[in-house]
Amino acid sequence: MSKVLIGIDKSKSYRVYLTITTDLVEEARRIHDTTPLATAGLGRVLTGAGLMGLFLKNKEDKVTVQFKGDGPANQILATATGGGYVKGYIANPDVELPLKENGKLDVGGSLGIGQLTVIKDMGLKEPYIGNIALVSGEIADDLTAYFFISEQQNSSVALGVKVDRDLSVLSAGGMIIQMLPDAEIRSVDALEEMLDKLKPLTTIIEEVVLRAAGRTQEGILVELCETIFASMPLEYHPEILEYRDLNWNCDCSRERLEQVLITIGKEDLQEMVEEDGQAEMVCQFCEKKYFFEKEQLEQIISQI
Repeated sequence: MSKVLIGIDKSKSYRVYLTITTDLVEEARRIHDTTPLATAGLGRVLTGAGLMGLFLKNKEDKVTVQFKGDGPANQILATATGGGYVKGYIANPDVELPLKENGKLDVGGSLGIGQLTVIKDMGLKEPYIGNIALVSGEIADDLTAYFFISEQQNSSVALGVKVDRDLSVLSAGGMIIQMLPDAEIRSVDALEEMLDKLKPLTTIIEEVVLRAAGRTQEGILVELCETIFASMPLEYHPEILEYRDLNWNCDCSRERLEQVLITIGKEDLQEMVEEDGQAEMVCQFCEKKYFFEKEQLEQIISQI
């Protein structure tokens, strides 16, 4: 389980969402058996989507964040709820590319040219759907652009995943800063100056976790927040509003997979019965397998 710190600065100029998602991203890496490059891409999208889910008013509300491009990763998708549950997958968990010139994993290159789609299901007749062309494929840049273009919201998104030599997740986390309607100009200037000089988020997380060893998750997040905003004038330091939980959770079920089989159509299902006598369905999010025997498939066909 990961914790999210939600705060607002003393001048009411901005709101900040800050989290360390090392355990959550490691869980996703283990389930999908991803390469370091795939881990970095999937981990960033999971973290970003998880924070965006907490923007929603109701626990049942859902946001889906889809990055789709012509690169070898093809697609990275994550779904999060207002209750703090998140799940996701990458279409090609085995994707590999040479490192960039700066030695970083080339997440943008793995996605290539494509589109970011955000779908918000808030219990209305129709979900809200926003689309933008990918700016860089580096996830954080694209989400920052999405907020500005599709939601007219000035935001700054920072996401990071660092993979250890044994391929496990060494550190991961994210931060979203969103400006409020009556933001003071001095606050905006101070934020821009701070963000311009900010070290990579994973580097700060590693330093803080080492320094704050033995503290609770909340205590580590407070230390992380104070470290990030240390250069800001005191009147623009964030004050903590609350902590929220962020958990990996796949809500797949046999009943949901039955509905997927129904969409296949009567003829294809009948062909499946005659040729294979059974069907195996695998959840894209958690890799759990569901087996349907001949009698079960025939019963599903009778319902169509």
